[in-house]
Amino acid sequence: MDIRIESPQFQTTRALSSYLKRRLQDHLAFGTERIREVEAHLSDVNGRRGGEDKRCRVIVRLNQAPEVVVESTDSDLYVAIRRAADRVGLAVKRSIGKRLRPRRRRDRPFFLQDDPGVLA
Repeated sequence: MDIRIESPQFQTTRALSSYLKRRLQDHLAFGTERIREVEAHLSDVNGRRGGEDKRCRVIVRLNQAPEVVVESTDSDLYVAIRRAADRVGLAVKRSIGKRLRPRRRRDRPFFLQDDPGVLA
């Protein structure tokens, strides 16, 4: 799985990019055959003012499904990355699961177990 990292406001360190890639690979390993592309956008929202301003936005483009976008903001960029990776893993599982579940047909009558001839 190829993960593209974009951070136009600051230079990412090798440790930060490997942490981000490792977290995303761990959380998205179950669906690699359905994932077309993964982008991670890192930014500093408030600049020098401080506060909860480090943002990690993850975009996962899936095959034959809408893209999944998750965003997390924290004062620590590593925490924002961890939260975004956790959330995107759950969101992709949910999106893929919806595609795999067979649709329930509502036009069939429901029969009680005791007497198959009686409609409920």
